[in-house]
Amino acid sequence: MPSGVLNEGVELFIGGGTVVSPNGLIEELDRLAARGIDVTRVKISDRAHVVLAAHAQRDREAEEARGEKALGTTGRGIGPAYVDKVARSGLTFRTFVRQGGPHADRLAPHVVDGVAYIHDRLNAGKRVLIEGAQGSLLDVGYGTYPYVTSSHTIAGGACIGLGIGPTAIGRVTGVVKAYATRVGGGPFPSELHDERGERLRRQGGEFGTVTGRPRRCGWFDGVAARYAVELNGLTDAVITKLDVLTGFDRVALVTGYRLNGKPAGFADADTPGLELELEELDGWLEAIGDCRRIEDLPRAAQHYVRRIETLLGVPVTLVSVGRERAQLAR
Repeated sequence: MPSGVLNEGVELFIGGGTVVSPNGLIEELDRLAARGIDVTRVKISDRAHVVLAAHAQRDREAEEARGEKALGTTGRGIGPAYVDKVARSGLTFRTFVRQGGPHADRLAPHVVDGVAYIHDRLNAGKRVLIEGAQGSLLDVGYGTYPYVTSSHTIAGGACIGLGIGPTAIGRVTGVVKAYATRVGGGPFPSELHDERGERLRRQGGEFGTVTGRPRRCGWFDGVAARYAVELNGLTDAVITKLDVLTGFDRVALVTGYRLNGKPAGFADADTPGLELELEELDGWLEAIGDCRRIEDLPRAAQHYVRRIETLLGVPVTLVSVGRERAQLAR
């Protein structure tokens, strides 16, 4: 469900590039309706594909068969649903709601002509906020393959997923944590295997949204972050969870990779013998939850934010300093 559903007065749209479980969607709609949320605002493209129970079963069986080489999928059937889509044997929501049945009848009022829906709003001059569901390094084409999801998660994927051209997008904001995390397998050069990693996990509540699995935690990786900036053509960035680092005497940033004594790029992230160039900075002990300007942060925290900004190469326009919506420093 788009996170904006909690904002009254906005329209919510699930694009055609997604795969969606009817059961999961109905459960979320019911939970929201029980809280008094107007769910009639939620629409789903007729071109989105249906995740069936058989997809979830295939997903779990395939992951189990991989054994030690498991990818770390959620087991919810996402990959197999995309496989069927590409194999031209998938089930679109357009066909699903025409087949009848309790779930189909229930979701039919939410299914719309996705291309017409989004272009009607764009042509009317409405502001459209496009939200990605996965990180850039999980992109099927440009992420840490094969430890990726099954769709394009970079900004260009928004055009494909919604049926719009790149000229329709005026601003691309990247959202990055003040440290690095990952669920499941795959390369993670800056991962911390000591008490500091466990502390980041504990203080940051780092457990998978879907599965509840503990996330792997490590220092902010400037090489990976810069790679993501280039992939997405970012115009600016938002740093989240800066408050999680409060209390660390020292914090660190990865500023570069080296392989065999020579500079290396993100493509070498999974290469044995990779060495990290780490920059250690002073931490801060002061609580930052009440800061509403970046200039109000402790000096060490300000310096940390500016170092991330330098590594990204784009302006940092917003920093979250707590869990509440209002805890934002500009």
